[in-house]
Amino acid sequence: MSSMVGSAHWTPAATIFQSERYARFVDAIVVALAVSLPWSTSATGILVGLWLIAIVPTLEVAAVRRTLATPAGGIPVLLWMLALVGMLWAFDVSWAERWAGLRGFHKLLLIPLLIVQFQRSERAWWVINGFVISCCILLALSWILIFVPDLFGKALHTNTDGVPVKDYIAQSGEFTFCAFLLAALALKRWPEHRRNAIALLLLIAVFLINVLYVAHSRTALVIIPILLLLFACQHLNRKGMVSLLLAGVVAAALSWALVPAVRDNVTNMLNEMRQYQSAGDRTRAGERLEFWKKSIGFIADAPVVGHGTGSVRDQFRRSVGHEKGMAALASENPHNQTFAVAIQLGLAGAVVLFAMWLAHLSLFRGGGFAGWVGLVIVTQNIVSSLFNSHLFDFTQGWSYVVGVGVAAGVVFRNEALGASHGGAQSSGGS
Repeated sequence: MSSMVGSAHWTPAATIFQSERYARFVDAIVVALAVSLPWSTSATGILVGLWLIAIVPTLEVAAVRRTLATPAGGIPVLLWMLALVGMLWAFDVSWAERWAGLRGFHKLLLIPLLIVQFQRSERAWWVINGFVISCCILLALSWILIFVPDLFGKALHTNTDGVPVKDYIAQSGEFTFCAFLLAALALKRWPEHRRNAIALLLLIAVFLINVLYVAHSRTALVIIPILLLLFACQHLNRKGMVSLLLAGVVAAALSWALVPAVRDNVTNMLNEMRQYQSAGDRTRAGERLEFWKKSIGFIADAPVVGHGTGSVRDQFRRSVGHEKGMAALASENPHNQTFAVAIQLGLAGAVVLFAMWLAHLSLFRGGGFAGWVGLVIVTQNIVSSLFNSHLFDFTQGWSYVVGVGVAAGVVFRNEALGASHGGAQSSGGS
Protein backbone atom coordinates (compact mmCIF):
# COMPACT_ATOMS: atom_id res chain seq x y z
CA MET A 1 0.00 0.00 0.00
CA SER A 2 2.82 2.42 0.93
CA SER A 3 4.59 1.74 -2.36
CA MET A 4 1.37 2.47 -4.23
CA VAL A 5 0.93 5.74 -2.32
CA GLY A 6 4.55 6.69 -3.02
CA SER A 7 4.08 5.90 -6.70
CA ALA A 8 0.90 7.92 -6.87
CA HIS A 9 2.65 10.80 -5.13
CA TRP A 10 5.77 10.95 -7.32
CA THR A 11 4.64 9.80 -10.76
CA PRO A 12 2.65 12.94 -11.70
CA ALA A 13 5.65 15.23 -11.11
CA ALA A 14 7.93 12.99 -13.17
CA THR A 15 5.29 12.85 -15.88
CA ILE A 16 5.00 16.65 -16.01
CA PHE A 17 8.74 17.15 -16.49
CA GLN A 18 8.90 14.48 -19.18
CA SER A 19 5.75 15.59 -21.00
CA GLU A 20 5.67 17.12 -24.46
CA ARG A 21 3.93 20.22 -23.11
CA TYR A 22 6.75 20.85 -20.64
CA ALA A 23 9.35 20.23 -23.36
CA ARG A 24 7.66 22.90 -25.49
CA PHE A 25 7.76 25.26 -22.51
CA VAL A 26 11.50 24.75 -22.02
CA ASP A 27 12.12 25.21 -25.76
CA ALA A 28 10.00 28.37 -25.73
CA ILE A 29 12.26 29.87 -23.06
CA VAL A 30 15.28 29.41 -25.35
CA VAL A 31 13.31 30.98 -28.19
CA ALA A 32 12.52 33.98 -25.98
CA LEU A 33 16.17 34.14 -24.97
CA ALA A 34 17.25 34.26 -28.62
CA VAL A 35 14.65 36.94 -29.39
CA SER A 36 15.90 39.06 -26.47
CA LEU A 37 19.59 38.88 -27.40
CA PRO A 38 19.65 41.80 -29.85
CA TRP A 39 17.68 44.01 -27.46
CA SER A 40 18.22 43.60 -23.73
CA THR A 41 20.95 42.23 -21.49
CA SER A 42 18.59 42.20 -18.49
CA ALA A 43 15.91 40.18 -20.26
CA THR A 44 18.49 37.73 -21.56
CA GLY A 45 19.99 37.24 -18.10
CA ILE A 46 16.56 36.61 -16.55
CA LEU A 47 15.65 34.13 -19.27
CA VAL A 48 18.94 32.26 -18.85
CA GLY A 49 18.17 31.81 -15.15
CA LEU A 50 14.59 30.72 -15.85
CA TRP A 51 15.79 28.25 -18.49
CA LEU A 52 18.32 26.68 -16.12
CA ILE A 53 15.63 26.17 -13.48
CA ALA A 54 13.28 24.68 -16.07
CA ILE A 55 15.71 22.32 -17.78
CA VAL A 56 17.37 20.72 -14.77
CA PRO A 57 14.42 18.38 -13.94
CA THR A 58 14.39 17.13 -17.54
CA LEU A 59 18.06 16.16 -17.73
CA GLU A 60 19.16 12.55 -17.78
CA VAL A 61 22.58 11.83 -16.33
CA ALA A 62 23.45 9.42 -19.14
CA ALA A 63 22.63 11.97 -21.84
CA VAL A 64 24.69 14.70 -20.14
CA ARG A 65 27.59 12.28 -19.70
CA ARG A 66 27.50 11.31 -23.39
CA THR A 67 27.53 14.96 -24.43
CA LEU A 68 30.42 15.79 -22.11
CA ALA A 69 32.34 12.91 -23.67
CA THR A 70 32.23 14.67 -27.06
CA PRO A 71 34.79 17.39 -27.88
CA ALA A 72 32.03 19.87 -28.75
CA GLY A 73 30.34 19.49 -25.37
CA GLY A 74 33.28 18.60 -23.14
CA ILE A 75 36.01 21.08 -24.09
CA PRO A 76 33.98 24.20 -23.11
CA VAL A 77 33.54 22.65 -19.65
CA LEU A 78 37.25 21.82 -19.55
CA LEU A 79 38.07 25.49 -20.23
CA TRP A 80 35.76 26.53 -17.38
CA MET A 81 37.38 23.99 -15.03
CA LEU A 82 40.83 25.31 -15.90
CA ALA A 83 39.62 28.85 -15.12
CA LEU A 84 38.17 27.60 -11.82
CA VAL A 85 41.48 26.05 -10.80
CA GLY A 86 43.26 29.14 -12.14
CA MET A 87 41.86 31.19 -9.27
CA LEU A 88 44.30 29.36 -6.96
CA TRP A 89 47.41 30.99 -8.44
CA ALA A 90 46.02 34.51 -8.94
CA PHE A 91 48.08 35.55 -5.89
CA ASP A 92 48.19 39.28 -6.59
CA VAL A 93 44.44 39.90 -6.89
CA SER A 94 41.57 39.68 -4.44
CA TRP A 95 39.07 36.84 -4.40
CA ALA A 96 36.41 39.26 -5.62
CA GLU A 97 38.49 39.90 -8.75
CA ARG A 98 39.12 36.18 -9.18
CA TRP A 99 35.37 35.45 -9.08
CA ALA A 100 34.77 38.35 -11.48
CA GLY A 101 37.29 36.79 -13.87
CA LEU A 102 35.59 33.39 -13.64
CA ARG A 103 32.22 34.93 -14.55
CA GLY A 104 33.41 35.37 -18.13
CA PHE A 105 33.75 31.58 -18.44
CA HIS A 106 30.42 30.61 -16.78
CA LYS A 107 28.33 30.73 -19.95
CA LEU A 108 30.44 27.97 -21.53
CA LEU A 109 28.86 25.49 -19.10
CA LEU A 110 25.53 25.89 -20.88
CA ILE A 111 26.76 24.61 -24.24
CA PRO A 112 26.46 20.89 -23.34
CA LEU A 113 23.04 21.46 -21.74
CA LEU A 114 21.74 23.13 -24.91
CA ILE A 115 23.17 20.27 -26.97
CA VAL A 116 21.30 17.75 -24.82
CA GLN A 117 18.07 19.73 -25.12
CA PHE A 118 18.13 20.11 -28.89
CA GLN A 119 19.30 16.58 -29.55
CA ARG A 120 15.86 15.49 -28.39
CA SER A 121 13.84 18.51 -29.60
CA GLU A 122 12.53 19.23 -33.09
CA ARG A 123 12.08 22.94 -32.34
CA ALA A 124 15.62 24.22 -32.88
CA TRP A 125 14.40 26.24 -35.86
CA TRP A 126 12.06 28.15 -33.58
CA VAL A 127 15.20 29.51 -31.92
CA ILE A 128 16.94 30.42 -35.19
CA ASN A 129 13.78 31.93 -36.67
CA GLY A 130 13.10 33.88 -33.49
CA PHE A 131 16.56 35.42 -33.54
CA VAL A 132 16.37 36.34 -37.24
CA ILE A 133 12.89 37.85 -36.90
CA SER A 134 14.06 39.84 -33.88
CA CYS A 135 17.00 41.15 -35.90
CA CYS A 136 14.65 42.05 -38.78
CA ILE A 137 12.60 44.19 -36.38
CA LEU A 138 15.81 45.81 -35.14
CA LEU A 139 16.87 46.38 -38.76
CA ALA A 140 13.60 48.17 -39.55
CA LEU A 141 13.90 50.32 -36.42
CA SER A 142 17.51 51.15 -37.28
CA TRP A 143 16.55 52.48 -40.71
CA ILE A 144 13.57 54.38 -39.31
CA LEU A 145 15.89 56.17 -36.87
CA ILE A 146 18.26 57.07 -39.70
CA PHE A 147 15.51 58.88 -41.57
CA VAL A 148 13.45 60.06 -38.55
CA PRO A 149 16.02 60.33 -35.73
CA ASP A 150 13.70 62.18 -33.31
CA LEU A 151 10.77 59.81 -33.69
CA PHE A 152 11.11 58.38 -30.16
CA GLY A 153 12.66 61.42 -28.51
CA LYS A 154 15.50 60.47 -26.18
CA ALA A 155 14.42 56.82 -26.06
CA LEU A 156 16.08 54.22 -28.29
CA HIS A 157 19.26 56.21 -28.84
CA THR A 158 22.90 55.24 -28.36
CA ASN A 159 26.13 56.99 -29.27
CA THR A 160 25.72 55.87 -32.89
CA ASP A 161 22.95 57.09 -35.19
CA GLY A 162 20.77 54.22 -36.36
CA VAL A 163 21.81 51.96 -33.48
CA PRO A 164 18.78 52.02 -31.14
CA VAL A 165 20.07 49.56 -28.51
CA LYS A 166 23.40 48.20 -27.27
CA ASP A 167 26.26 49.23 -29.61
CA TYR A 168 27.30 49.24 -33.26
CA ILE A 169 29.67 46.27 -32.82
CA ALA A 170 26.87 44.03 -31.51
CA GLN A 171 24.41 45.22 -34.16
CA SER A 172 26.81 44.76 -37.05
CA GLY A 173 27.69 41.26 -35.85
CA GLU A 174 24.04 40.23 -35.54
CA PHE A 175 23.16 41.62 -38.96
CA THR A 176 26.19 39.98 -40.60
CA PHE A 177 25.18 36.62 -39.15
CA CYS A 178 21.61 37.02 -40.40
CA ALA A 179 22.79 37.99 -43.90
CA PHE A 180 24.89 34.85 -44.36
CA LEU A 181 22.28 32.63 -42.75
CA LEU A 182 19.66 33.93 -45.19
CA ALA A 183 22.12 33.56 -48.08
CA ALA A 184 22.13 29.78 -47.64
CA LEU A 185 18.34 29.78 -47.42
CA ALA A 186 18.01 31.90 -50.59
CA LEU A 187 20.33 29.55 -52.49
CA LYS A 188 18.28 26.55 -51.36
CA ARG A 189 14.99 28.14 -52.47
CA TRP A 190 16.22 29.54 -55.77
CA PRO A 191 15.41 26.54 -58.02
CA GLU A 192 11.73 26.15 -57.03
CA HIS A 193 10.77 29.34 -55.17
CA ARG A 194 12.55 32.08 -57.09
CA ARG A 195 10.38 34.98 -55.90
CA ASN A 196 10.93 33.97 -52.31
CA ALA A 197 14.68 33.73 -52.95
CA ILE A 198 14.76 37.20 -54.53
CA ALA A 199 12.94 38.64 -51.52
CA LEU A 200 15.57 37.03 -49.27
CA LEU A 201 18.37 38.49 -51.41
CA LEU A 202 16.86 41.95 -51.05
CA LEU A 203 16.66 41.47 -47.27
CA ILE A 204 20.30 40.36 -47.24
CA ALA A 205 21.25 43.52 -49.13
CA VAL A 206 19.40 45.69 -46.60
CA PHE A 207 21.21 43.95 -43.72
CA LEU A 208 24.64 44.40 -45.30
CA ILE A 209 24.02 48.00 -46.34
CA ASN A 210 23.11 48.72 -42.72
CA VAL A 211 26.37 47.11 -41.56
CA LEU A 212 28.40 49.21 -44.00
CA TYR A 213 26.49 52.48 -43.79
CA VAL A 214 25.04 52.59 -40.26
CA ALA A 215 26.72 50.17 -37.82
CA HIS A 216 30.08 50.47 -39.55
CA SER A 217 32.34 48.26 -37.47
CA ARG A 218 35.92 47.69 -38.62
CA THR A 219 35.65 44.11 -37.43
CA ALA A 220 32.73 43.54 -39.80
CA LEU A 221 34.86 44.73 -42.72
CA VAL A 222 37.20 41.82 -42.00
CA ILE A 223 34.50 39.24 -41.24
CA ILE A 224 32.32 39.81 -44.32
CA PRO A 225 34.98 38.86 -46.94
CA ILE A 226 35.96 35.77 -44.93
CA LEU A 227 32.34 34.61 -44.61
CA LEU A 228 31.81 35.33 -48.32
CA LEU A 229 34.75 33.08 -49.19
CA LEU A 230 33.47 30.42 -46.77
CA PHE A 231 30.00 30.58 -48.33
CA ALA A 232 31.47 30.18 -51.82
CA CYS A 233 33.56 27.17 -50.78
CA GLN A 234 30.73 25.54 -48.83
CA HIS A 235 27.80 26.00 -51.21
CA LEU A 236 28.94 26.71 -54.79
CA ASN A 237 30.71 24.95 -57.61
CA ARG A 238 33.81 26.46 -59.20
CA LYS A 239 31.89 28.63 -61.64
CA GLY A 240 29.58 29.87 -58.91
CA MET A 241 32.56 30.60 -56.64
CA VAL A 242 34.25 32.72 -59.30
CA SER A 243 31.02 34.61 -60.05
CA LEU A 244 30.32 35.30 -56.37
CA LEU A 245 33.86 36.43 -55.62
CA LEU A 246 33.84 38.76 -58.64
CA ALA A 247 30.51 40.16 -57.44
CA GLY A 248 32.10 40.62 -54.02
CA VAL A 249 35.00 42.57 -55.52
CA VAL A 250 32.54 44.81 -57.43
CA ALA A 251 30.48 45.34 -54.27
CA ALA A 252 33.64 46.22 -52.32
CA ALA A 253 34.66 48.75 -54.97
CA LEU A 254 31.20 50.33 -54.96
CA SER A 255 31.21 50.45 -51.14
CA TRP A 256 34.57 52.19 -51.21
CA ALA A 257 33.35 54.73 -53.74
CA LEU A 258 29.82 55.33 -52.43
CA VAL A 259 29.98 54.76 -48.66
CA PRO A 260 32.24 57.29 -46.92
CA ALA A 261 32.09 55.33 -43.64
CA VAL A 262 33.80 52.33 -45.26
CA ARG A 263 36.52 54.46 -46.85
CA ASP A 264 37.08 56.48 -43.68
CA ASN A 265 37.20 53.37 -41.50
CA VAL A 266 39.91 51.74 -43.58
CA THR A 267 42.04 54.85 -44.19
CA ASN A 268 41.76 55.99 -40.57
CA MET A 269 42.78 52.56 -39.32
CA LEU A 270 45.85 52.50 -41.55
CA ASN A 271 46.81 56.03 -40.49
CA GLU A 272 46.33 55.18 -36.81
CA MET A 273 48.54 52.11 -37.14
CA ARG A 274 51.21 54.06 -39.03
CA GLN A 275 51.23 56.90 -36.50
CA TYR A 276 51.03 54.70 -33.41
CA GLN A 277 53.26 55.62 -30.48
CA SER A 278 52.81 54.36 -26.93
CA ALA A 279 52.95 57.89 -25.52
CA GLY A 280 50.84 59.36 -28.31
CA ASP A 281 47.21 60.45 -28.44
CA ARG A 282 44.53 57.79 -28.11
CA THR A 283 43.19 56.16 -31.29
CA ARG A 284 41.10 53.02 -31.77
CA ALA A 285 43.80 51.09 -33.62
CA GLY A 286 46.58 52.51 -31.47
CA GLU A 287 44.91 51.39 -28.25
CA ARG A 288 44.61 47.86 -29.55
CA LEU A 289 48.26 47.78 -30.60
CA GLU A 290 49.26 49.02 -27.15
CA PHE A 291 47.06 46.46 -25.38
CA TRP A 292 48.40 43.63 -27.55
CA LYS A 293 52.03 44.64 -27.01
CA LYS A 294 51.53 44.69 -23.25
CA SER A 295 49.57 41.41 -23.33
CA ILE A 296 52.42 39.60 -25.05
CA GLY A 297 54.71 40.79 -22.25
CA PHE A 298 52.29 39.61 -19.56
CA ILE A 299 52.05 36.17 -21.18
CA ALA A 300 55.85 35.95 -21.49
CA ASP A 301 56.14 36.55 -17.73
CA ALA A 302 53.96 33.49 -16.95
CA PRO A 303 53.79 31.48 -20.16
CA VAL A 304 52.59 28.06 -18.97
CA VAL A 305 49.61 28.66 -16.66
CA GLY A 306 49.36 32.45 -16.67
CA HIS A 307 48.84 34.87 -13.81
CA GLY A 308 45.58 33.29 -12.65
CA THR A 309 41.88 33.87 -13.22
CA GLY A 310 40.88 37.50 -12.77
CA SER A 311 44.41 38.90 -13.21
CA VAL A 312 43.93 40.90 -16.43
CA ARG A 313 43.05 44.22 -14.81
CA ASP A 314 45.87 43.86 -12.27
CA GLN A 315 48.46 43.20 -14.96
CA PHE A 316 47.45 46.30 -16.93
CA ARG A 317 47.29 48.35 -13.74
CA ARG A 318 50.84 47.37 -12.84
CA SER A 319 52.08 48.27 -16.32
CA VAL A 320 50.89 51.88 -16.17
CA GLY A 321 53.38 53.41 -13.72
CA HIS A 322 54.25 56.95 -14.82
CA GLU A 323 53.47 56.34 -18.50
CA LYS A 324 51.72 58.85 -20.74
CA GLY A 325 49.31 58.61 -23.66
CA MET A 326 47.98 55.20 -24.56
CA ALA A 327 50.60 53.48 -22.40
CA ALA A 328 48.86 55.00 -19.35
CA LEU A 329 45.58 53.15 -20.01
CA ALA A 330 44.80 50.50 -17.38
CA SER A 331 42.48 48.32 -19.45
CA GLU A 332 40.28 45.51 -18.20
CA ASN A 333 40.21 44.01 -21.67
CA PRO A 334 43.12 43.25 -24.03
CA HIS A 335 40.69 43.25 -26.98
CA ASN A 336 41.80 39.81 -28.13
CA GLN A 337 40.20 36.60 -26.90
CA THR A 338 43.40 34.56 -26.99
CA PHE A 339 45.27 37.16 -24.95
CA ALA A 340 42.34 37.49 -22.52
CA VAL A 341 42.59 33.75 -21.80
CA ALA A 342 46.38 33.38 -21.98
CA ILE A 343 47.11 36.25 -19.57
CA GLN A 344 45.05 34.39 -16.98
CA LEU A 345 45.64 30.74 -17.89
CA GLY A 346 48.81 30.81 -19.98
CA LEU A 347 49.45 28.78 -23.09
CA ALA A 348 47.57 25.90 -21.44
CA GLY A 349 44.39 27.97 -21.53
CA ALA A 350 45.04 29.17 -25.07
CA VAL A 351 45.44 25.57 -26.25
CA VAL A 352 42.09 24.59 -24.68
CA LEU A 353 40.44 27.67 -26.25
CA PHE A 354 41.76 26.74 -29.70
CA ALA A 355 40.71 23.13 -29.13
CA MET A 356 37.16 24.28 -28.40
CA TRP A 357 36.99 26.38 -31.57
CA LEU A 358 38.45 23.53 -33.66
CA ALA A 359 36.04 21.00 -32.13
CA HIS A 360 33.08 23.18 -33.05
CA LEU A 361 34.41 23.89 -36.56
CA SER A 362 34.98 20.16 -37.07
CA LEU A 363 31.44 19.33 -35.94
CA PHE A 364 29.86 21.82 -38.35
CA ARG A 365 32.04 21.23 -41.42
CA GLY A 366 29.86 18.41 -42.73
CA GLY A 367 27.21 20.64 -44.31
CA GLY A 368 23.47 20.85 -43.91
CA PHE A 369 21.68 23.97 -42.82
CA ALA A 370 22.38 23.41 -39.10
CA GLY A 371 26.04 22.89 -39.94
CA TRP A 372 26.09 26.17 -41.86
CA VAL A 373 24.49 28.03 -38.94
CA GLY A 374 27.15 26.69 -36.60
CA LEU A 375 29.97 27.31 -39.07
CA VAL A 376 29.00 30.97 -39.47
CA ILE A 377 28.75 31.47 -35.70
CA VAL A 378 32.11 29.87 -34.93
CA THR A 379 33.96 31.51 -37.84
CA GLN A 380 32.53 34.91 -36.97
CA ASN A 381 33.55 34.47 -33.33
CA ILE A 382 37.09 33.36 -34.17
CA VAL A 383 37.68 36.28 -36.54
CA SER A 384 36.08 38.90 -34.30
CA SER A 385 38.05 37.55 -31.35
CA LEU A 386 41.23 38.70 -33.05
CA PHE A 387 40.14 42.27 -32.25
CA ASN A 388 37.81 41.75 -29.27
CA SER A 389 37.31 39.41 -26.31
CA HIS A 390 33.93 38.36 -27.63
CA LEU A 391 33.45 35.15 -25.66
CA PHE A 392 33.58 37.28 -22.52
CA ASP A 393 31.35 40.05 -23.91
CA PHE A 394 27.68 39.63 -23.08
CA THR A 395 25.87 39.72 -26.44
CA GLN A 396 28.55 38.05 -28.55
CA GLY A 397 29.34 35.47 -25.87
CA TRP A 398 25.73 34.42 -25.37
CA SER A 399 25.15 34.42 -29.14
CA TYR A 400 28.01 31.95 -29.46
CA VAL A 401 26.78 29.73 -26.64
CA VAL A 402 23.15 29.61 -27.76
CA GLY A 403 23.97 29.32 -31.47
CA VAL A 404 26.58 26.60 -31.05
CA GLY A 405 24.53 24.66 -28.48
CA VAL A 406 21.36 24.65 -30.61
CA ALA A 407 23.11 23.93 -33.92
CA ALA A 408 25.26 21.19 -32.38
CA GLY A 409 22.16 19.56 -30.91
CA VAL A 410 20.58 19.44 -34.38
CA VAL A 411 23.76 18.01 -35.93
CA PHE A 412 23.99 15.28 -33.29
CA ARG A 413 20.27 14.54 -33.68
CA ASN A 414 20.61 14.22 -37.45
CA GLU A 415 23.63 11.96 -37.06
CA ALA A 416 21.73 9.72 -34.64
CA LEU A 417 18.72 9.55 -36.97
CA GLY A 418 20.98 8.78 -39.92
CA ALA A 419 22.72 6.02 -37.97
CA SER A 420 19.41 4.49 -36.86
CA HIS A 421 18.04 4.56 -40.41
CA GLY A 422 21.26 3.09 -41.73
CA GLY A 423 21.15 0.37 -39.10
CA ALA A 424 17.54 -0.42 -39.94
CA GLN A 425 18.35 -0.67 -43.65
CA SER A 426 21.31 -2.92 -42.92
CA SER A 427 19.15 -5.20 -40.80
CA GLY A 428 16.52 -5.30 -43.51
CA GLY A 429 19.09 -6.04 -46.18
CA SER A 430 20.63 -8.91 -44.21
